[in-house]
Amino acid sequence: MIADFDAEWHIRRLAHEDVPLVRALMLDVISRLPEPDHFAMDDEPYLHHHVEEQGEIFGAFLHDQLVAYSVLAFPGTSEKNLAREFGVPEEELPYVGVLDATVVHETARGRGLQRHFHEVREQRACERGCLYLYSTVHPDNRPSRLNLEAAGFVRQFTRLMYGGKLRHCYAKRL
Repeated sequence: MIADFDAEWHIRRLAHEDVPLVRALMLDVISRLPEPDHFAMDDEPYLHHHVEEQGEIFGAFLHDQLVAYSVLAFPGTSEKNLAREFGVPEEELPYVGVLDATVVHETARGRGLQRHFHEVREQRACERGCLYLYSTVHPDNRPSRLNLEAAGFVRQFTRLMYGGKLRHCYAKRL
């Protein structure tokens, strides 16, 4: 899956060989966040696991340089499936997708990448037969909150997650 913005930009699904680029971008961008609680950092095993086995990762490239990525997770019936807290019945847990981490380098912000990632991930979730999408965001992350709400997500509750980080929890029925 590749999307072209123009000759300089493209988005594609990432593979295992891209994981070091994803991790480097994540560490670079996180190092400049105003508050460390704004992002729950992922390690390389998590990223490898979500390249194919339990999700998909999409990357945005500018002049062949990774400048943004976004994770779509399929938690299945694992204990980490947030859908239980939304009241999703056990038999429907395999039909849950999670819009997980999105990281956009400062030089690529303001171009609608997060909105485009939402569209790509929702399309992929529908193709896989998902009935629900969930996402979490730090309450102070206004751009991400607005993008989720513009994509039809509704905030359901706020709680501590990811080792004590406050998060708004959003849901969307597909």
